[in-house]
Amino acid sequence: MAATAKILEELYQLTVERDKDPVAGSYTNYLLDKGSDRILLKLGEQCLSLILATKNEEDEQLKNELADLLYHLTVLLYTRGLDWQEIYEELEKRRRENA
Repeated sequence: MAATAKILEELYQLTVERDKDPVAGSYTNYLLDKGSDRILLKLGEQCLSLILATKNEEDEQLKNELADLLYHLTVLLYTRGLDWQEIYEELEKRRRENA
């Protein structure tokens, strides 16, 4: 697995671990406890922050917002019973179909 994908897999595994063995004060546990409404709200906020960082040409902020977005997407995937491998496979399928 490529190093860029490995971190997403590790983040996913951390989400699994937090769900099975909650840690006091964990933001991941907070999101899991609050459910999909809170996760979706945070995704929306991250998308808006990403758009503004891009518009304002703030590369450091853009990197931060992209990382936050990927984190929140990871939590969302987990709550829906999906994982990053399924997303990679979908992207591969699309690439093959549109080649």
